Amino acid sequence: MVACPCEVCASTDAKDKRLRSSILVQSPTTTIVVDTTPDFRYQMLREEVRRLDAVLFTHPHKDHLAGLDDVRAYNFFQHKAMDLYANEMTQESIVREFPYAFADMKYPGIPDLRLNRIDKDPFTIGDITIVPIQVWHMKMPVLGFRFGSFTYITDANRIDESEREKVRGSEQIVLNALRHEKHLSHFSLTEAIAEVRQLGVPKAWFTHVSHQLGKHEDVTPTLPPGMHLAYDGLTLHA
Repeated sequence: MVACPCEVCASTDAKDKRLRSSILVQSPTTTIVVDTTPDFRYQMLREEVRRLDAVLFTHPHKDHLAGLDDVRAYNFFQHKAMDLYANEMTQESIVREFPYAFADMKYPGIPDLRLNRIDKDPFTIGDITIVPIQVWHMKMPVLGFRFGSFTYITDANRIDESEREKVRGSEQIVLNALRHEKHLSHFSLTEAIAEVRQLGVPKAWFTHVSHQLGKHEDVTPTLPPGMHLAYDGLTLHA
């Protein structure tokens, strides 16, 4: 956290160096990113992502959206528009936050973006099938996504039972766990652990973690079997 002198922010452990939450989903032929954070450019450079087929958005908060302009590099090298998938609320925010990308008179070099609306039904990008899962970020509907046996949910503090059914049967889940104390719009660590047990998913990785949760090496031994703290650069196979 900017200007914070706490032991987590001052840690030299690479697993305590946390950028904003995002994931890259890859198959042999398709590459998808979930959310373009303010760190999107650095994340793509660090992971050497040369091709990107689409972006999925969970919700329109700036920590999940602000890096969108940098998809213009993929426009340039791939010679095509970037497909963006989002619910109606997030689409409206994208148009409002990046009006120059949707103007009638566009200047050269701006991002070339193509909006695709996510409703309740599963959809396919390339050879990857995505099941949207609506969760709640206080009063804001947020989208999680299931990719086969893997589910990704962030910025949630409540999941309705009907949406839990879409998650059940997953083999792995990434779920947000902000801190130890209760928060009005994010699961605490205790709540996230309880949610994983409720869902019956055998392997869980906790993301969207703040410095208030503590150092990676201190928190990890306290977690139940099958549950872990995620960290930047983590690779999972599903």
